[in-house]
Parts: sequence; structure tokens; C-alpha cells
Amino acid sequence: MTAAICLWSGPRNVSTALMYSFAQIEHVAVIDEPLYGHYLRVTGAEHPGRDGVIAAMNCDGDDVMQDLLRRQARNPEPRLFIKHMAHHLVDIDPGFLHETCNIFLVRDPRDMLPSLSIQLPEARLADTGLRKQWELFSGLLEAGQEPAILDSKELLTNPRNVLSALCEHIGLSFTPAMLSWEAGPRPEDGVWAPHWYHAVHQSTGFAPYRAKTEFPDRLKPLLDECQPWYEALFEHAIRASTKGAVN
Repeated sequence: MTAAICLWSGPRNVSTALMYSFAQIEHVAVIDEPLYGHYLRVTGAEHPGRDGVIAAMNCDGDDVMQDLLRRQARNPEPRLFIKHMAHHLVDIDPGFLHETCNIFLVRDPRDMLPSLSIQLPEARLADTGLRKQWELFSGLLEAGQEPAILDSKELLTNPRNVLSALCEHIGLSFTPAMLSWEAGPRPEDGVWAPHWYHAVHQSTGFAPYRAKTEFPDRLKPLLDECQPWYEALFEHAIRASTKGAVN
């Protein structure tokens, strides 16, 4: 059986662009953050559009994931590419990760935190997903799985090389179609898209990497919390110069 692909991303990353990229593969179906409603329900987090998200979704995370796994088992084609935020995986049995093909998408917190703080002014380490990503990644390694790690800077520096290596690792054929898409919303977008997807809806491909030139002093304590988790994950990331399978 071909396993569903789960992308475990942090916020304010290129996760939606990556979802759009995989949507260009003929035999792949993308799904946008199916655990978001569950996360908002169980945490009480105040996110933009919270009530509308909860009303639009099945907010039982265990039920959501079992439904998706059953869907993939019944119909191995199209292969599912499920975009998740790592911090959404709370109060859910994580055992299903042993039945899925897992990818972790990380971003340097120096680049991520200024953007995240616009939407979440009181952001904490838990909101970044970095510690959760490391816990999930290391647990899967111990269980014998070989999850891939993508870093947004490396991906944006050379999308073709990074995506080629990723596709080889997860059993898909890379196609140049993954490098571009039409601007505007997609039907797979979650109902939260008007709050979060302004930039990606203007894109037609992966934008070149641009480092942040300034970092707010008020975010430096949070940066210090984030940095060790990010560095541990980045050590395993596919590099822009990589060709072939993940090392």
C-alpha cells in the first residue's frame, strides 16, 4: 500500500506553496490542515477566523486522521499529500504517524518569528511547532522510519534540487510542473485562507529566498528558546546542493 504523505510544518513557512507544488502532480491529491479545527477546539487558541474554522470542520482529530487513512487504503491513487501544522498535533493519538510517510518543514526562527508575531503578537515556543517537530522526528527515527526534513531557505535557494531529492525519498517522480502554479486561491484551501494566504495567492512559484534584515529586540527571548530546536532539525535537512535521495 502507498502511504499517505504528511507534511508537518511550522507556521509562517512556505507550507502552502509546497502544498500547491504537490498539487501539480497528476496522481496526488492535497489536503489543507485537516487538524486545524481540532487544535482550535482543544486549546482554545484565539486565531483569526476561529469560529468559522471550527464550524466548517470535523473537530475530532483522531476521527479526521483515521478517515484519511481509510480513504488512502481504499484508493491508493491519488496519493494523499496532507499539509499539517506540527503544533496542531495535540491531544491526538500519534500512532497513525507510523502508517504515513512524514516530512518536516522548518524555517529559521530569525526569519519566521517577525512574521508570526504579526498574526500572534504573544507567540510562544509552542506556537512555532519547533519542539513538537523535533519530538516527532526523533521518535520516528527511533521507530525505524526515515522522515525527511526540508528547510525553507534551502528549498527556496534551489527548489528543483530539493524537491527532486524529496520526491526520490518518498517514492514520487519529480516533475518540473511542481515549480510553478497559477496565481490565486485553490479549491483545496482551508476556510482560513483569507486570513493567512495573501502572499501565496499572489505567487506563481517559489519566491527567491530573502533574509530578514532586522530582528525585533522584543522577540529575542523567544528566538533563544527556538534556536536549539531549529538547529537540531536543520542538521538533518536536505540541502540546496543535494542531488538524489536524502542522506
